[in-house]
Amino acid sequence: MPANAAQNPGHRVRTTVVVVTWRGADHIVACLDALAAQERPHRILLVDNASDDGTARLVAAHPAKPQVLRLPRNTGYAGAIAAALPLVETELMAWLNDDAVPDPAWLARLEDALGSAAAAGSRLDRADGSVQSLGVRLTGDGYGADAQEAPVFGFCGGAAVLRTDVLQAVGGVPADFFCYYEDTDTAWRLRLAGHEIATVPDARVAHRHGASTRPGSPDFHRWNERNRLLTLLRCAPAAIAARELARFAAITALLPLRADVPDAPNFRVPLRCRVLVDVLVRMPATVRARREITRRSRVGRRQVWRTWAGRTARPEGATVDR
Repeated sequence: MPANAAQNPGHRVRTTVVVVTWRGADHIVACLDALAAQERPHRILLVDNASDDGTARLVAAHPAKPQVLRLPRNTGYAGAIAAALPLVETELMAWLNDDAVPDPAWLARLEDALGSAAAAGSRLDRADGSVQSLGVRLTGDGYGADAQEAPVFGFCGGAAVLRTDVLQAVGGVPADFFCYYEDTDTAWRLRLAGHEIATVPDARVAHRHGASTRPGSPDFHRWNERNRLLTLLRCAPAAIAARELARFAAITALLPLRADVPDAPNFRVPLRCRVLVDVLVRMPATVRARREITRRSRVGRRQVWRTWAGRTARPEGATVDR
């Protein structure tokens, strides 16, 4: 029986909530407790990225009894969401971080506010109750950054609901991103296909930010920089994508000549060179994906860029996180 179905006999199950976890023993129980307390019935599909810290035991013992997909290796958030998508049989698919604790009305408010939109994003709160994110804003240099006010370009992948068939129709989830920008890339493709994305500020989620991904770490910066460039190459106007790739390469080449280099991993030449190699290795697949995205598009890339980009500019190399 879907979670809470007995308490909500008048509602059909519309949503499968996909929770991605990796070594989530410290916080997975709180997440599942919050899902068990939801006012709206739903299914839970938990994707375990090969946790080795006792997470599997805690999930198996939890009264919510989620369906579990245990992967043989850690595929990151993007890989896990992509692996879950073929298993979702409901009209809607919710994405939820394992370090997120949604209010009891969270899912009901998202479902009720979705309307004709393809996706709806939540309000993610910090521990002190302040807003971490209402969604993703698109900056003038193509970063996807947390937005604290609406309207927003895209949903934050930490807590959102999407129409399952629409997500499949726009190409699913970029599994090889591993982590970060899978939400921004998906928002780009939804916008290009002519879909709207709703923001639901009263669908609130307490978020223990970065519990699994260590914001500020070298891997964090590598994923952010690489996936921003890949998203632009897949989705943005060609001139913008080429400009940002060339800019990243030029700054990388000039860093050894600068005396005022910031002390941050994303300004370290080896990391930036690795980003460039990662992008170049993926270029053939990225070009193919761009062609497929173009085929599905109903709105021009320049129109989306003019409408949403640059509301707040960011300095090159600044980090973006979920």
